[in-house]
Formats: sequence, structure tokens, C-alpha cells
Amino acid sequence: MNAFTSCCWRRYGVRQAATRSRRYTSSASRSAASTNRWIGIVAITAAAAGAGAYLRSQNPASVTLNPDTFTKYSLVSREPVSATSSLFVLRPRYPSGGNYDVYEDAWRAGIWSVMFKQPQLQIGRDYTPLPTTAATSLTVDEENEGYLRFFIRKDPFGEVSRYLHNLDVGADVEMRGPQMECPIPEETQEILFIAGGTGIAPALQAGYSLLNRTTRDNRPRIHILWASRTREDCTGAESDTPKAPPQRSWFSGWFGSNSNTPHDQTAAVAAVSPGEATSLIVRELEALKSQHPGQITVDYYLDEENRFIGKKDVSDFIESRRADEDSRKGKVILVSGPEGFIGYMAGPKLWAQGTELQGPLKGIIKELDLKDWVVWKL
Repeated sequence: MNAFTSCCWRRYGVRQAATRSRRYTSSASRSAASTNRWIGIVAITAAAAGAGAYLRSQNPASVTLNPDTFTKYSLVSREPVSATSSLFVLRPRYPSGGNYDVYEDAWRAGIWSVMFKQPQLQIGRDYTPLPTTAATSLTVDEENEGYLRFFIRKDPFGEVSRYLHNLDVGADVEMRGPQMECPIPEETQEILFIAGGTGIAPALQAGYSLLNRTTRDNRPRIHILWASRTREDCTGAESDTPKAPPQRSWFSGWFGSNSNTPHDQTAAVAAVSPGEATSLIVRELEALKSQHPGQITVDYYLDEENRFIGKKDVSDFIESRRADEDSRKGKVILVSGPEGFIGYMAGPKLWAQGTELQGPLKGIIKELDLKDWVVWKL
């Protein structure tokens, strides 16, 4: 008999029953009734919570990528690029036509990233999606379904990158974004992008966003200097600049000089040996070149072969553009890569009150006569 029925009995019941009930109005019976009432409330609450969880599992709160909540994606494939890095392909766990629009808005704006969650430690790490090029293996349907690709290096000390590299294909990954890392203003006409390691991912983004603004009367350009640690990252690459003099590594700038740097080195080239495939990222860069002929150039540098980006590489490019009347406005230098690389090139970024700041311009770029160039550290 529940509380409501008991109340009805007391109000409308037979007098004899009411009389007999007085014998059982002890504190023990009242306690039992109270206990039964609480058991009923707990049971109803648990049932409601279970139903809510089931409904949420069938209709997740976020099926479209957004910057406020984490959205589930599934790992479609992980293709090795080198011994320490891989190309990840992910698709939304639940279909949503809104993802395509979210991506397009971000691509048009500039350089953007998403945060991957490491669920065991409840920490996150930002990674930059790769744009779609002629070398992309995605189909039109996969693009429309919201597939995303990422070039991620496995850092032995990186909790998130190690977690991602240990996932099985088909596993769920939670992501949040997009987060705009660097808007590219509409008036931008020239970008010099200095990339270290996986910093090539935002360089590809910058090229994609900038060059897709091409019209008959507007032909913006981007020049990329990409420093890799190992040859396998850029196998098959050939620099567009004929020669590059020997330079000190950004490693040597932090840990001492490199006395073994040869003085007769030529442009950084990682030629393909017989039977050796061209690096996936090099194919992406070449595809972007073919889509926008004459608007993108790339020079490659290789740490393990003593080819490093130096002050002269940057200054030579700036001087070459200074005489061009068409590139005196909207000129940007972007620097992306490991913290040590960014610090060596343009000075470290700073943290203040939980916010990452650009910090003062330092490094080898500080020593140059930049004039109209704007510098941004990613």
C-alpha cells in the first residue's frame, strides 16, 4: 500500500478498519512506512537516471563538432609516415550534416585546431587537421561525412600522443573545437611559413586557406621552410630554392655549436632511392603546388644531414620580396613547431594568468629588418 492509497483509506475507509489501525500506529510502523517511501523514491530515481543515460547514449548531446562540448569520433585508420609519426583519419561517431559547415567556416578563416581528450587522465592536447588536397585519399562522400586527417608525432613524454598511437582502429576518440589559432586576414598577400616537424600541418592549412582565395585579380603566395629531423619525414622532397648555405641547427643554438656542419652543402634534397616511396606529407605539398602553380614554394631542411634553417634563409627570402611592388602589403611570417624551435626562430611564447601570449619577438627573426612583415608564433 503506497502513501497515496494509505491516505485515501484514512479519509474514506470503513470505521472498523480505522479503529483497528490505531493498534499499529507505533513508532516502528511509522519508521517502516518512511523506509518504504524512501525505497520507492530511490527506485524511481534510479530508473529515471537509467532511462536518461540510455536516451543520451542513443541521442548524444553533441553530434556536431563544437568548441563547448566533446564530440565522439571513430579512428578509421592510422598510416605510418615515419618511425615516430603517423597520419590519422577519423570520422564522426554519429552522422551530422553540420560538420561540413563547421569545417568550411574554419578553413576560410585561417589556421585552426581541435582538442583531443585523453580520458584516463582527463587531459587534452590540440592538433591541427590537414586540408584536403589532390593527394588526399578521402572520397567525396567521406569528406561530406566529416572525416578529418591529422599528422601526429608520437612523443615519448606526451600522454595524449602516446594514447592516440596505442588506439585500435575503430576506437572512439573525443574531440572539441574548432579553436582558431591564427586568423589569416583577407588582405594577406604573402606568407613566409617557418615550420619544424609536425608544424608542417598548420603550414598546409595556411597554404590551403590563403590560396583558396585566388581569383583572376588576386594571386596570394606562400613560401614554406620546413625543417625535419629525419629523412623519412620528407623522402622525395626537392627544394625550390637552388642552394642553401650551411647553417647551425636550432638544437645547436640551445645545446652548443655544431662543428661538423659541411661548408659545401646545397639545397636540402631527400632524393628517392629505387623502390622507396615519396613521403606522404611531401605528396600533400606537391599536390597543393599543382592546384596553385606559381603560388607556393617549399624548401626542405634536414637535421640528421646537417641542413638547418638559418638567418640567411629567412633574410634572403625577405629581401627577394622587398623589391616586389605587389607584395608590400599584407605580409605575414608564421612560425610553428616544438617550443625550442619557435624560441630559436622568434623567441618563446609566454604564459600569464592561464593565458598563452605571443611574448616579445626574439631569436634570429628579431635580428632582421622586417619592416612591413607581421610575425605570429603558433
